[in-house]
Amino acid sequence: MPSAPHRRHRARPERRTARASVVSVTALAAVALVVSLVVAFRPDGGSGEPAAAPAVSAKASATPSVSAEPSSASPTPTAGKKKESVSPTPAPSAPSTSARPTPRTPAATGSLAGRIRPGATYRGVATSYDIGDGDGACSFGPSSDVMTAAMNTADYETSKACGAYVQVRAGGKSITVRITNECPAPCVAGQLDLSRQAFAKLAPLSAGRVTVDWSLLSPATSDTVSIRYKTGSSRYWCGIQALGHRNPLARLEVRTGDGSWLSLPRAEYNYFLSEQGTGCGGAIRLTDIYGERLTVEGLAVRAEAVQGTGVQFARR
Repeated sequence: MPSAPHRRHRARPERRTARASVVSVTALAAVALVVSLVVAFRPDGGSGEPAAAPAVSAKASATPSVSAEPSSASPTPTAGKKKESVSPTPAPSAPSTSARPTPRTPAATGSLAGRIRPGATYRGVATSYDIGDGDGACSFGPSSDVMTAAMNTADYETSKACGAYVQVRAGGKSITVRITNECPAPCVAGQLDLSRQAFAKLAPLSAGRVTVDWSLLSPATSDTVSIRYKTGSSRYWCGIQALGHRNPLARLEVRTGDGSWLSLPRAEYNYFLSEQGTGCGGAIRLTDIYGERLTVEGLAVRAEAVQGTGVQFARR
């Protein structure tokens, strides 16, 4: 292995140094012996200085200086940790953020939006499908409105896209469609599966698919929001759906017994569920992605009945 020769190479100078130290100590001892013999036979009776002793003691005193290096080196690991904390940069996070386009509107506008944001333009492809009676994953029910589309699963975002109006552009032509369905794989992020009628306004159906740009729209409308309770709803369990909202919904809340508001989870089939029956039949508060709130009171739990509210979100 390449590392082994390096380890052997680094070890050799250490062995040579050890031998040199032994030789030097032996030589010094011999010199000291000779000096002592000379001094012993001198007439002055050994008044000479033991010059070799300080040399040996000096070498011995130099040894502890090595033990001081760990203490002086203790600040070094601190600097090393700082470098280590900087080096593992979270590079994998960049692709996930680049997959979502940055909106051209201020952060406060549409701050409750999910993947589909106001002011952002999305590039993708448009395909077409037969919408049948107009019903879809959003559970709006049959409809005669043919200017609709199915949103790819990523941008459908567990039904958060339901009811959103989007403007679709291709080849200098433009249409507005409402999201009523979900388009699962092989539909990819950015893709819209348009009704055949809507697709035909952009390109011949024989084209099969066309590159498009699309963006969220807050359209003019005379409709007001309606509320519908799901089949099986009662004061012990209920599913609540909002219909006809101009802007996408961010939250649906119900008023609890103590007067506070409880945000209900949203199912992929576009109903907000109160599993324990909290707030069923009570006041309902709707919030759009722009943060505007509409409060509706006095609606009874009537399964499958569409109940008008007379209120609507502002146009943006």
